[in-house]
Amino acid sequence: MKRLKVLRRWFTRRFGYARLVCLALLLGIAAVRHWDPPPVQELRLRTFDLFQVLDPRKKTIRPVTIVDIDERSLADPKLGQWPWPRTRIADIINNLTRLGAVVIAFDVVFAEPDRLNPDIAADTFGNLDEELRARLRALPSNDKIFADAIRNSRVVLGEFGGQHVHTEVDLKLPVTGLAMRGDPEPFMFQLPGLLRNVPVLEEAAAGRGLFTILPERDGIVRRVPMMMKAQGVIMPSLSFEMLRVASGSGTILINADELGVRSIRVEGFTLATDKNAQLWLHYARHDQSIYVSAIDVLEGRVEPDKIAGKLVMIGTSAAGMNDLKTTPVAAAMPGVEIHAQVLESALTGAIISQPNFANGIEFISALVMGLLVIAFAPKFGPVTLVLVGGLFAAILVGSSWYFYTQHRQLVDFTYPLISTTAIYLTLIFASFVREQQQRKQIRGQFAQYMSPELVEQLAQSPEKLVLGGEEREMTIMFSDVRGFTTISETYKHDPQGLITLMNRFLTPLTNVIRAHKGTIDKYMGDAIMAFWNAPLDDKEHQINACAAAVDMLEQIDEVNKEREQEAVDGGHVYIPLNVGIGINTGIGVVGNMGSDQKFNYSVLGDSVNLASRLEGQTKEYGFPIIVGSKTALAAKDKFAILELDFIMVKGKTEPEVIYAIAGREDVANSGRFQRLRNLTIEMLACYRSRDWEGALAAIERGRRSDEARSLQYLYALYEARIRNFQKEPPPDDWNGAFQLLTK
Repeated sequence: MKRLKVLRRWFTRRFGYARLVCLALLLGIAAVRHWDPPPVQELRLRTFDLFQVLDPRKKTIRPVTIVDIDERSLADPKLGQWPWPRTRIADIINNLTRLGAVVIAFDVVFAEPDRLNPDIAADTFGNLDEELRARLRALPSNDKIFADAIRNSRVVLGEFGGQHVHTEVDLKLPVTGLAMRGDPEPFMFQLPGLLRNVPVLEEAAAGRGLFTILPERDGIVRRVPMMMKAQGVIMPSLSFEMLRVASGSGTILINADELGVRSIRVEGFTLATDKNAQLWLHYARHDQSIYVSAIDVLEGRVEPDKIAGKLVMIGTSAAGMNDLKTTPVAAAMPGVEIHAQVLESALTGAIISQPNFANGIEFISALVMGLLVIAFAPKFGPVTLVLVGGLFAAILVGSSWYFYTQHRQLVDFTYPLISTTAIYLTLIFASFVREQQQRKQIRGQFAQYMSPELVEQLAQSPEKLVLGGEEREMTIMFSDVRGFTTISETYKHDPQGLITLMNRFLTPLTNVIRAHKGTIDKYMGDAIMAFWNAPLDDKEHQINACAAAVDMLEQIDEVNKEREQEAVDGGHVYIPLNVGIGINTGIGVVGNMGSDQKFNYSVLGDSVNLASRLEGQTKEYGFPIIVGSKTALAAKDKFAILELDFIMVKGKTEPEVIYAIAGREDVANSGRFQRLRNLTIEMLACYRSRDWEGALAAIERGRRSDEARSLQYLYALYEARIRNFQKEPPPDDWNGAFQLLTK
């Protein structure tokens, strides 16, 4: 048991649970096939029915003629309703014998004496004198006349074996001689009752056979037993007994082994059967040309070639006689025609069979194809799977059709086809479940920090998410509340109020970021970290990040207006919320990071560090949004971009030009912003060329302009630097970059 568990764990790690389930399913299907319950049998039989419908037996000769007790014969006043007087039936036999019938067989049983026998009439009819009764009793009986006609011909009488027949079998009556090789009795159909003809007829007949037909569970007649055991007596079928009488053989030889009956034989003729001594009929379609009406035979209106040299069966097609059967090729076929089809198939060699190797072929095909599907289906795409599956299905169906049409052998393709399809559907279902779980996991993982639209895109296309780390260009944002310590102190006696405030503040900012296709990395108290262009591609990630930043400032203004009004109404101190936002574009590594117990989808890299440093410098430069050079270059046509400085942040050796975003495109096109930018450009040009006086003069002009308030922090910063440089000039190789001493 322990080894089995170890093997199962190894298999599931190596191949996955879906394949393990499919392997168990394959073994289960194999067990069902071995058990072969009735529903499986019926499915297989329906397939064989379809073959017979598509390719029924083609008649090349017609060795059998059916004398039909049809509606026209029953309606004729000379005959009337069945049963007819035995003398009339004797006349039919005599006429058939004179016309050259080889063997005549009855698909009816004469189990009781004729009710019109003279002796019965003498005892039954009233108002008869004794002389007339005596004369009637002296006449030969109708059964005797019928028996004489039988004796003068070669007639096979039909007998019936069934479930609801309870008569004593007279073992003194003649039966067909049998010789057996092996023991066939355990494999034959056992019928508890046997209904025979009256003794005078049995003794006169050349043969006796069972006309019992046993339909399958679904009521369709596919196979007809050639030998059966009825009430302890082994008897041939009516059709095979006709063959014995026609061949002149006195004995039927039954060949059997431990697997069942193999064949039955009469002199010069061997018929292969299944293990239950049944013949699998290869049906032809209903053939009205082999029928002649009984009244026409009686009145001599039948063409001699219809009878001469033929095996003649007497039966009925009349609906009221209840002898209509369902076959693969006809919804209602007279039982007598089924016996005729047995004779035609046997005499022309047009017999189908289910060979012994069929089960082996079916089982091996199902096993091999099932294993192939389990091994390779998960590796193929849906189109390839459909094409390959269609090819395999065509091979299976084609092979089965080949065996049927070329060799008249029944090999079932439904079992391997259904087996393979069940395994394939199980794999599809497992893939669907796995995909749904993956989508659920993705939705749960990203729903808190991505827009619903992006989460759904990612759930529908999980291949776009590279777990474990992926290097790509991204835009990173850091935002932080200015003066948060002062604000939090006002809530030192109301910590729940502080949490409410932060939720009120962070919620609209989060919604803005998500609305602009951003992904929330984390919340750090009052700070937010977000990024763009991961996990889904965003060709305009720089522009979307800048748009989100501008919208965030507008949202903060709305929150501040509401809080200010609330402060007025409540009579408490109002401290506005102000944020600084740093944005940078560069290469980062993004993916699930953390431990195997807890991880977060996050991004790392120098570009992330720079974005964080830029957010920290917003209070120094007096602009709430500061961006790196790559971000500014991509967004310059959509936003009001203002160059601020050429800096080297702490911990980095490469300087970076940084910019402020002063508004959207409408601000960039305004005269006020154009003047603001020109003043800044003039000041920076003098500063970087070491023209300290010119730079101070530009600052002074700026302070006197309408834009003085927007640039007051920037002017103060540069004025302090210039005063220091006037005292201690920068080195000769100074490139204008300023080294930041703090983060």
